[in-house]
Amino acid sequence: MDDILQLKNVSKTFGEVAALHKINFEVGANEIVGLLGDNGAGKSTLVKIITGYHPPDPGGEIYWKGRKVDHLSVAKARDLGIEVVYQERALADQQSLWRNIFMGRELTNRWGVLDLGGMRNETQKLMNTMMGFTSAAVTPDSVVKTFSGGERQGVAITRALYFQAELIILDEPTMGLSLSETKKCLDFVEGIKKAGKSAIFIDHNIFHVHPVADRIVILDRGTIAGQFKKNQLTVDALIDRLQRLAHTGTLDISPQTAA
Repeated sequence: MDDILQLKNVSKTFGEVAALHKINFEVGANEIVGLLGDNGAGKSTLVKIITGYHPPDPGGEIYWKGRKVDHLSVAKARDLGIEVVYQERALADQQSLWRNIFMGRELTNRWGVLDLGGMRNETQKLMNTMMGFTSAAVTPDSVVKTFSGGERQGVAITRALYFQAELIILDEPTMGLSLSETKKCLDFVEGIKKAGKSAIFIDHNIFHVHPVADRIVILDRGTIAGQFKKNQLTVDALIDRLQRLAHTGTLDISPQTAA
């Protein structure tokens, strides 16, 4: 599997605080990587480096599809095809569905005027093909605040895929969702892989990450404590090792074939 993203020897310090220390991290083409870690493990800092918000400390290197990227910025990351879906800030709740899909990337006609009909039509197509909205009560003009949590995450993921995102970073997408809405959200995550794209799925809950991830990476106190292909560990075995990590500070990374 070719990697689309590689971080080599990436560290990040803020004053005397080392948020990340010599991180080597990669995401393969058409791969879903589950990123697990407690609060303070460095997940947010890692995301901000990948998205160009923070530069790595000197010596750290970022590669995109095999090419080194210098001076990565937020704009450059988006141009490469890196998108983030934040759990709480994914959408503008007071706006319509079609406005949310095209916010900041509005379609215009040949005279430079907003193509309102075109955006509504494109949104209707996405509703039919990717979002799974089948009720006539939901239209491109429906206000997003009326949608469920799982539906909102689906809208945000669909938006990223529509604009040709190559790597979608999902920041705790299941937080606060019910069981049925979590299932709906995980279905959308699986849709990323079916679309041939890649994702980093950040979460605290291993029961949400494990079903959809190809590989699981454990981040602990700013370092990669271990990583496993999903078929190397059962959920119970991984939970046991995470509990030992919490108590001893070390993670047993020997594989155990999942049943």
